[in-house]
Amino acid sequence: MGQDDDLFESLRLELRRGSLILAVLASLRSEQYGYSLRVALSAVGVEMEESTLYPLLRRLESQGLLDSEWREEERRRKRFYRLSSRGEAMLARLAAEWRGLSASLEKML
Repeated sequence: MGQDDDLFESLRLELRRGSLILAVLASLRSEQYGYSLRVALSAVGVEMEESTLYPLLRRLESQGLLDSEWREEERRRKRFYRLSSRGEAMLARLAAEWRGLSASLEKML
């Protein structure tokens, strides 16, 4: 890879970081566990590595945006995540911000 490819990849990752948070919050309006969340995100074109997803889930939970619960399903313990009431309010605010920013950028691009 050349210098421009390296720079592009760095900027691409920076651009994706904020949108991944929004995608995870939006997907967790309905309860899911980590793997099912990765599959749901992938189905709409949002790819995310486990090494990115699980730390993000823990951080969002520590910020009070997610609630989680351990349960046994299919003979395995799984941690299920869902938006908390604070998370629902934050998602609404972030979605409004995203829509405004996206509309402005579309005019410029």
